[in-house]
Amino acid sequence: MDLFRTATRIKTFDEKYRSLMTSGAIGGMYYSPRGQEFAAASVGRQLRRDDYVVTTYRGLHDQIAKGVPLRELWAEYLGKVAGTCHGKGGPMHVTAPDHGLMVTTGVVGSGLPIAGGLGLSALLRGTDQVTVVNFGDGASNIGAFHEALNLASVWRLPVIFVCQNNLYAEYTPLREGTSVDSIATRAAAYSMPGITVDGNDPVALYQEAGDAIARARAGDGPTVLEALTFRFCGHIMGDQQVYMPKEELAAAIDADPLPRFRARLLAGNLATEAELAAIEDAAAAEVADAWEFASNAELPDVAELETDVYGEGVAA
Repeated sequence: MDLFRTATRIKTFDEKYRSLMTSGAIGGMYYSPRGQEFAAASVGRQLRRDDYVVTTYRGLHDQIAKGVPLRELWAEYLGKVAGTCHGKGGPMHVTAPDHGLMVTTGVVGSGLPIAGGLGLSALLRGTDQVTVVNFGDGASNIGAFHEALNLASVWRLPVIFVCQNNLYAEYTPLREGTSVDSIATRAAAYSMPGITVDGNDPVALYQEAGDAIARARAGDGPTVLEALTFRFCGHIMGDQQVYMPKEELAAAIDADPLPRFRARLLAGNLATEAELAAIEDAAAAEVADAWEFASNAELPDVAELETDVYGEGVAA
């Protein structure tokens, strides 16, 4: 039920945000994770509040799954002072350390070595915190991926490398830009477990993520966890997806993991129609409240430009 609740909140936020962008009510940059809700929800459900998450510009689902409040999140997306970064981060750079969301990066693959630093911090401080770093299949082809995995293995860092493999690196199909069929197979080169799982199966991913996180927490080092999924929308708002076969996209949408899981809960007598409808209504009300809060929130003062950027000057 928690997995369904989190995925529903993500979907509802995303659909509301995209509807406002397409209507011209709001502008800016936005990368929709629609279709990938469980790739975040199932992993996030296994994490503690004090665990760390690093994500990418397509990170709304990871941000919500880590527990960032919707009011603060929406305010940040709109550049308002009530946002998690006081409006200076925006959708591509959300940070909320109080909830363990340490970095949202706009540079492909750059979160991987940062996750290593967070893992090393936990190791040096003697805590059992773990770090999850989320990235796409395209990021596995840059140098930072290989450097981060190598060092994480050498130092046995408590890092879980979660590849949300949605089969497209921006506009390039996986098969045209990657030399392996599975990203997880690359883990063997760095002496760590590599696991491929259906990222649209909430329970299977929840279980695999739990095992990887338990290993990291126990001091047994990193894991590559490849969650196979699909993004329903283009790389960015306005992308017409001409590089994606129409039948492939249609099949993925027909297999939308959220209604499938909803039906699974009903068929297994794990929830009633009334209970699931109540979750959907609550998500709609929460998203509407967050939008109203953020749209009425103040823009940052000019003085905010000089905070959180440089250290305070000290007189000689």
